[in-house]
Amino acid sequence: MTRATAPAGTFHEFMERARRTGTLVVQPRMGFGTVERMRAGLIATKNADAATVGTVTLDSYTRVGDFAAAERALRAADELNGYPIVTLGPQATSGMLDGVRDSGFPVQVRHGSASPGPIFSALMAAGLDATEGGPISYCLPYSRTPINRSVQAWREAARRFAALAETGAVPHLESFGGCMLGQLCPPSLLIAISVLEGMFFVQQGIPSVSLSYAQQTHPGQDEEAVRALHDIAADLLPSVAWHVVIYAYMGRYPATHDGALSLLAAAARLAKRSGAARLIVKTASEASRIPSISDNVTALRVAARAGRAAERSLLIPATTGIEAEARSIIERVLDLHADLGRALTSAFALGYLDVPYCLHPDNAGRTRSYITDDGRLQWAATGALPITNASGRPKVGGLTSAELLHALSYVRDRYDTGAFAHH
Repeated sequence: MTRATAPAGTFHEFMERARRTGTLVVQPRMGFGTVERMRAGLIATKNADAATVGTVTLDSYTRVGDFAAAERALRAADELNGYPIVTLGPQATSGMLDGVRDSGFPVQVRHGSASPGPIFSALMAAGLDATEGGPISYCLPYSRTPINRSVQAWREAARRFAALAETGAVPHLESFGGCMLGQLCPPSLLIAISVLEGMFFVQQGIPSVSLSYAQQTHPGQDEEAVRALHDIAADLLPSVAWHVVIYAYMGRYPATHDGALSLLAAAARLAKRSGAARLIVKTASEASRIPSISDNVTALRVAARAGRAAERSLLIPATTGIEAEARSIIERVLDLHADLGRALTSAFALGYLDVPYCLHPDNAGRTRSYITDDGRLQWAATGALPITNASGRPKVGGLTSAELLHALSYVRDRYDTGAFAHH
């Protein structure tokens, strides 16, 4: 396969500079179905008043490998909900990026596929050096693909991606593990899955990774979690370059303009205070429609401004046991097998990894969580998770359907009514 020429290690080098200087990089989740609109979105992102990374988010047909449907949609001029990178081909993508992507403006591909081989082939052929996902985080939420098949598909794709290093590039992979189902997954499990996926990538030869964490229900709890993620990564990923990326809240987003942007600003403050290097933004229109280019640019500006106004906290947050829980889970999984792919598969079979409210057939489904009166996300039931003293006090009987609906709407309702304005 012929690979397009591109700046070597653009994404990796850009993020290393940002990390060293303490600059918060902000990034949209933007994706459009045509070359023209995707290029316009990237240019607008590049020109925003912020330190930005460009995003090419793929369409839902491409994510599930239905390239024939993507082809039919393009021929019929139907609007796709993302960029069909496989169907359009590497020449079209290279042309779209020409004159836009450079050493000061890297571009990352975001997709959502449990079987990403063709996507990796397409992005590599177009000269791109950064993408994200993972064998767990892009399997459980988005598909019914067996975990062992997803692991094998990601193993093969990551190894091919790692070979880009032979061309002088520095391939970068971001774990989506800190965003499992977007909400109601206690922080320790988000940390564990993100770190384990990062270690899986490194085991396949990837030299540069990022670890994710999604903003949850309580700012103080989130800050403790992100600091724990940093500490654990420093211990378990000593030989590769890595940074932490925060996602603005992934659950039901505020319906009001002010509520949505206030929640985004809180995510930016979390990122800056906790020492994260990058923030994936959400827009004020998330609750009602697909965001426009201008919606995304506004979100980038709001996030960058909030980040610039915040400072990294030098105080050690109160410890509630999140780091200890995460380390216990990670250590038990690592003990299962030296091959992390096999360890991850076994961990779900044994229930050592078990995501609350996840309906994937390979997920044990014995864990539950709830939101405490002060807004913290805690375990209600831990199943077979290797946690000896779960943070918080278990809620006997789990959640009723009404309580679950309340939990899912908790953040949205608080920000729409201004109850979180002080955070």
